[in-house]
Amino acid sequence: MAALPPAQLLNRETRAVHAAAFWQPGRGIVAAREDVGRHNALDKLVGALARRQIDGSSGIVLLTSRVSVEMVQKTAILGASVLVAVSAPTALAVRVAEACGITLVAIARGQDFEIFSHPMRIRSRDGELVEPIRPNPWHLARGLP
Repeated sequence: MAALPPAQLLNRETRAVHAAAFWQPGRGIVAAREDVGRHNALDKLVGALARRQIDGSSGIVLLTSRVSVEMVQKTAILGASVLVAVSAPTALAVRVAEACGITLVAIARGQDFEIFSHPMRIRSRDGELVEPIRPNPWHLARGLP
């Protein structure tokens, strides 16, 4: 997420747009798109990746918005298995991410974040599973880590 602000040229000027970006291990952000509408930003990103023939399973989607079910569905269609956002997800978005096998990380600000689904994909730099900052009520209700 720290790599996203430098890619937000329009937001730097207006402070009024959302961004969606695609990050790949070893390469960083390979595509970023902005729009007043958060859905439009993600749609533009998906289109840019398709035009460049970038496989959605090769990286993660980053969002500067809240996560609704449609954002999770678009990430699933893209083929990405990890979605990270600065704001909170809706309950339906969490359920759909869980059903689609997507690791949903949200409220990602600075070094803090919460993992809402499929936490096994998130590891520290030394390879250890990352422990959530605080127990996630969604996981506790379902007996998940």
